[in-house]
Amino acid sequence: MSTMVSRRVLAKWALAAPIAAAARESFAQVGTAAGDAVPGPESRDLSELHRAALAEGGQLVVYAGGDLPNGSAGTEAAFMKRFPGMKIRILVDRSKYQGVRIDNQLALDRLQCDVAHILAAHYFDRWRAGGDLLAYKPLGWEQVYPDYREPDGTIVPVAIYAFSTLVNTTRISEAEAPGEMSDFLDPRFKGQIALTYPQDDDSVLFQFHRLVSQYGWDFVVKLNQQDVAWNRGSGVTREIVAKGQRALSFTTSGPLVAAPGPLRLVLPRSDSFLSWAHPGAIFRKARHPEAAKLYMSWLLSPELQGTGRQWSVRRDMPTPTGLGPLAAYNTSPTQFREFLRDRAAAETFRDQLEQYIGPMTGPNPTNVAGVFPEPA
Repeated sequence: MSTMVSRRVLAKWALAAPIAAAARESFAQVGTAAGDAVPGPESRDLSELHRAALAEGGQLVVYAGGDLPNGSAGTEAAFMKRFPGMKIRILVDRSKYQGVRIDNQLALDRLQCDVAHILAAHYFDRWRAGGDLLAYKPLGWEQVYPDYREPDGTIVPVAIYAFSTLVNTTRISEAEAPGEMSDFLDPRFKGQIALTYPQDDDSVLFQFHRLVSQYGWDFVVKLNQQDVAWNRGSGVTREIVAKGQRALSFTTSGPLVAAPGPLRLVLPRSDSFLSWAHPGAIFRKARHPEAAKLYMSWLLSPELQGTGRQWSVRRDMPTPTGLGPLAAYNTSPTQFREFLRDRAAAETFRDQLEQYIGPMTGPNPTNVAGVFPEPA
């Protein structure tokens, strides 16, 4: 792998920003379907939305991104407790599989889900351009950061996620944790690092793109000499660190605010870290549109956004306890979105990276398969 080749790929990203911005402008002109009016924000409260969803039948199917089997079981239970009489199924699978699954269902005119929230922002762009998304501005819309949403309400962020250094304090103290990404090359961490395959997860691919941009390909070479435990899925990686099987990682999420247990998320001193506004949308062909509107409004409600344990997509909610606003840190949620939009460059970088770390192994950790994984 020549330095010249890698520089050409990285230089492509410098040119991609204005192209992506122009593409976003063109998407903004598309709307959801010819002649559709852009709706105003939702005026009904959650109680009224609940009644409308029950009158519709009280059913809802959501496709969510993730890599642990039934990873949203807690959200399902919380939704049904909050809204008695509702029945919800949140099917969790890798975002890359959910995207193509929805593509297939749309092509067959047999859409199974009402709502999707997956990290693959480029799929939402295409669905929006094709008129497949419902324009809906949930409760709290006015407070959502404008950079994270589409003006017509077709794409709405539901959460902020962040990946940084995660340590198990029974093996490494918080004070001894890597302060910068280059510290992961320290010999004392050899055999203690768990990482997620970057060629299997676009969020991790973006992390490695930034690392190669900053430190060069030599960083990947030296990292791979650290006897890394590679895994399919960031959730799998987090569980390995939580169980103490490995001591640390930088390719997964963790508690921004210290919680009971050994896991601590450590933000770098000066290096950047990954964050993104997780996009969500309702489909125009949703079988349960009122339930979908209830769900999206609930996700944006102060009940969920105002806990003070994570950064919020709403500007009127508190920041995580002990931390400042996201804008005060060396991270850019919109940068990851632009990375996802240039698929040719992302896939070229992915294939380059595989030459260094080798092919991924192991099954899909969610065990979800097929175009129609749920009963009709």
